Amino acid sequence: MKHILIVDDDVHIGNMLEEVLSKDGYRVSRAYSGTEAVLFLDSYHPDLVLLDLMLPGLSGEDVLPKITGIPVIVISAKVDVSDKVDLLLSGAVDYVTKPFDTKELLARITAQLRNTALNAGSSVLTFDDITLDPAAHTVFVSDCMVKLTRTEYAILKLLVQNASQVMTKSVLLDRISQDTPDCTESSLKMHISNLRKKLREASGKEYIESVWGIGFKMNSEI
Repeated sequence: MKHILIVDDDVHIGNMLEEVLSKDGYRVSRAYSGTEAVLFLDSYHPDLVLLDLMLPGLSGEDVLPKITGIPVIVISAKVDVSDKVDLLLSGAVDYVTKPFDTKELLARITAQLRNTALNAGSSVLTFDDITLDPAAHTVFVSDCMVKLTRTEYAILKLLVQNASQVMTKSVLLDRISQDTPDCTESSLKMHISNLRKKLREASGKEYIESVWGIGFKMNSEI
């Protein structure tokens, strides 16, 4: 289930969007200020953000540069062409003017999520001797194919995509939930242990390290 964050302090519009998106099969989260949105994004990674500009705390223009790796559709009453151009150049993938037609918005959301999936699927990921091909759903260590379960694959993909970052358990579970909804906090440690073992058997290296009390990351010292 795709996860969409609505950032809008207008409760009426937010409720309407949440109802429409939920009926269309999306998981929805809400933030009512720019500051709340930034705090939410520090812990969670939704598939798309709907961002209003006129927000209490940080404005939408302030929030937009802080969002990386997530498509953002700006929803605003501002109709000036220069505003739209500036926001698109600043990282937004689309701009919808209020008032809007919900069917059109849903179509734009579908298009952006499709583009994101295509782009993600076409990029081969690498880390040291690991090569991960999302399109073929394969993992090689040097020239040796490593067979992973769906959950192990989702964990490795996320860690490689964010190789320089420590991924907390809660963030790991949230971001792999679409691919592996059956993975829980109690089973996560077992999945990572099995993943480590398979990679170690293929290479003799410890690719994944635990950061005590926080989570996991790729080992930058190998």
